[in-house]
Amino acid sequence: MLRVGLTGGLGSGKSTAARMFAAHGAYVFSADEIGRELMQPGEPVYTAIVKRFGPSVVRADGLLDRAALARIAFGASGSAGRIEELNAIVHPATIARQAELIDKVAAQDADAVAMVESALIFETKYGGEGGWHRRFDRIIFVRAEEELQVARFVARTSGGKALPAEARAALEAEARRRLANQIEGERNAGRCDYVLTNDGSMENLQAQVDALWPVLKDAAKLRV
Repeated sequence: MLRVGLTGGLGSGKSTAARMFAAHGAYVFSADEIGRELMQPGEPVYTAIVKRFGPSVVRADGLLDRAALARIAFGASGSAGRIEELNAIVHPATIARQAELIDKVAAQDADAVAMVESALIFETKYGGEGGWHRRFDRIIFVRAEEELQVARFVARTSGGKALPAEARAALEAEARRRLANQIEGERNAGRCDYVLTNDGSMENLQAQVDALWPVLKDAAKLRV
């Protein structure tokens, strides 16, 4: 089996690439989705977050107010964020869950390509001894120009709706704050085995995924 990390900055298109790999037959696990599951009421991660950040991050229905939590974690304009406090709670549990899911895939399919989609493969310091080197056999990086990443974040967050200038500026500032918490793209790209460039059309990204897939499958079968 081949364990693959798929990473890229906010708005790079890594989730789109992940769906393309899944269509080819990869077992894809989203770090964000796993994190959301672990942040549901009753989960230890949920309890730890509420204890650390207080009742203001809990909605009236008992679910976490992810927007409020993000504002605290990333910091509003002029204030320091608390992202490391949040990461210390969420990352170890998320990484442990990823390992469990990959182990299950390995037991079912010895030639599988198991892929974890995560923006913070390199940035997190909670990967255990050996870090990302131990967790993955191959790393794929999805890159895009920063302005395009910001624009994609704004479009996704707004649902594609036109926004007043002030609201749009606020979202753009939030995107840049989040990007600032991620290591520069070129540095990440240099650490990776494969780089996909997502500055063009969907068809262009699809072509890159299509070309890389047989390479990954061959590596999985050879276990190298």
